[in-house]
Amino acid sequence: MSFTMDVASPEEIKAVIEQEVKPVPEEEARLREVAESNVAAIMELDLESGDKRRDMLQSIESFGLNTMRSSANKNALLQVSVGNLSKTGDEGGQVAKGLAELHIQLKDLDPSLIDFAKTGFLGKLFNPLRAYFLKYQKADEVIADIVVSLDKGKATLTNDNTTLDIEQQSLRDLTKKIQKEIQLGAMMDESIEAQIEVAKAQNKDPEKIRFITEEVLFPLRQRVMDLQQMLVVNQQGIMAIEVVIRNNKELIRGVNRAKNVTISALKISVTVASALYNQRIVLKKIELLNQTTNDLIAGTSKMLKQQGADIHKKSLETNISADTLKQAFSDVMEALDSISNYKQEALPRMRQTIDQFREMADNGEKQIVRLEKGHQLGL
Repeated sequence: MSFTMDVASPEEIKAVIEQEVKPVPEEEARLREVAESNVAAIMELDLESGDKRRDMLQSIESFGLNTMRSSANKNALLQVSVGNLSKTGDEGGQVAKGLAELHIQLKDLDPSLIDFAKTGFLGKLFNPLRAYFLKYQKADEVIADIVVSLDKGKATLTNDNTTLDIEQQSLRDLTKKIQKEIQLGAMMDESIEAQIEVAKAQNKDPEKIRFITEEVLFPLRQRVMDLQQMLVVNQQGIMAIEVVIRNNKELIRGVNRAKNVTISALKISVTVASALYNQRIVLKKIELLNQTTNDLIAGTSKMLKQQGADIHKKSLETNISADTLKQAFSDVMEALDSISNYKQEALPRMRQTIDQFREMADNGEKQIVRLEKGHQLGL
């Protein structure tokens, strides 16, 4: 069969098989020569010779018989062997069960379905990541056992396919031989029928025509029909083997994919889940730190804003206003003017007071002198 990556349907497989077992043009030419030679010998048969008649009938009777028997035996053996070999890859087979169990384990360990950010009492009591890894470690042993079982099943499937390939090739060879015999019989049938019509038209021996028709053409046609039925049976056998082989190959690919891709993907997912969980913790801390920093900056900015406004306001308030200065200067000037006026007005009064005090002092002095004189006189 030609190389293809497409999954063929049973009809396509049958068409391919028919094309493979079909005789090539060179074989058809040789078969045509044999058919013409055989028909010529049949038409020239001497009915009076019992040995020749017996040999002729024996040849017709044995035509394709050995191939049919070999095919029947082969199909009987294949019915048992294919049935047994296909059990490895059926729904309850070792590989299929292993793949199903692996699917369950992997689905149960899918980190995308785990809530690593679980909060509340249980989230604080149990570390989600630690619980997940404990679960993974337990499942990892089960997965390792499944992989060992899958490897054994894969080896069995590979050996089965080797056996099936051999059996299929043997059945193909038998089918090719049957196909050639069918074609040879059909060519002889066509040629005999044409020769009989010619003999009838030429009014040849009716007994010979009857003998060839009933004793040669009839069993020959029957045998061709039997060979055609056996051909279909063989084709079904080849198709059954092909289906089993292809299913086994798919299972082998499934095992390889499970080992090389799926389990690797699981390990990567577990690693990534751990990294993402740790990153989430770090990110949370960074968010808290950033929030604290933002709060500090916001608080400081608010303080600066408020205090800056107060300082600006107070600084403006602490400055003496121009109006105040003007009023103070005016008051000082008025005070100075008042003092000047007071001095001007007080000078004359002060003079009068001084004169009065001088007069009083002079009178007092006179009295003192008088007293002093009285003392001196002893008065």
